[in-house]
Amino acid sequence: MNLGMALIFLTLAAVLEAGGDALVRHGLFSGSGATRFAFIVLGGLVLLLYGCSVNLPRWDFGRLLGVYVALFFVVAQAIAWIAFHERPSLGILVGGALIVSGGLVMTLWRT
Repeated sequence: MNLGMALIFLTLAAVLEAGGDALVRHGLFSGSGATRFAFIVLGGLVLLLYGCSVNLPRWDFGRLLGVYVALFFVVAQAIAWIAFHERPSLGILVGGALIVSGGLVMTLWRT
C-alpha cells in the first residue's frame, strides 16, 4: 500500500476512533434513558468499525500506528473543540506539536 492510501486509511481510523469515543462520552454524560443507551451503543459500533479499518490493511504495524498516533491527536483535538467546546491549552499544543513532529519523522524517514 502506498503512503497516500495508508494516510487515508489512518485518517479514517482516527475519525472513527475519536468519533466513537465522543459518542460514548455524550451518552454517558448527557441525555437520559434510551437516548444515553443509543449513543453508547452507536459509539461502540463506530469503535468496532475503527478496529476493522485500522487492521484490515497489511502494513508495517509499528511504523504506521506511530503515524496514526499523530493523526489521532489532531482529529481528537478537533472533535474536542467542535463537539465539546474544549480549546486546547498551551501545554496540549506544545505536546501535540511534538507528537505531530514525531509522526512526520516516522512518515518521511527513509532507511
